Amino acid sequence: MMPLDKLDRDLLNLLQQDSTLPLKEIADKVNSSVATCQRRIQLLTEKGIIAKQVAVVSPKAVGKAISVFVMVEMDNQHSYYQEQFERKMREESDVMSCYEISGDYDFMLLIHTSDMESYHAFTRRVLTGEYHVRTYKSLFVMNFTKAESGILL
Repeated sequence: MMPLDKLDRDLLNLLQQDSTLPLKEIADKVNSSVATCQRRIQLLTEKGIIAKQVAVVSPKAVGKAISVFVMVEMDNQHSYYQEQFERKMREESDVMSCYEISGDYDFMLLIHTSDMESYHAFTRRVLTGEYHVRTYKSLFVMNFTKAESGILL
């Protein structure tokens, strides 16, 4: 792990709020030079601290009216089957997150989908049969009170 100084933390906090800011504005806000900020951001990216820069899109605004947390229990904990399941989750466009977790379930998914019919098709296609899912539990999101992606440092 790369040690982060105050400038690194300030840059990361600022970029997590708005990664589209021009370098000049970033430098002004963190009291540093444009060249220093550019070098630091490049280093943070090379070290994998900045994983990627993305736009956060409102699911409802793009027709994804249903959000579901899905708890998945595998019928076999062999690493081959878990890796097969993880590969499938990476391929599924409605799967926003896939976490391997501890406890009664093996995975937790966050899915944004257009309607119940689409979610039902996903469960039939992915959560039955060849992917070794023993059982799953669907938890439908009623309201997003807080959904952040930033990690304040």
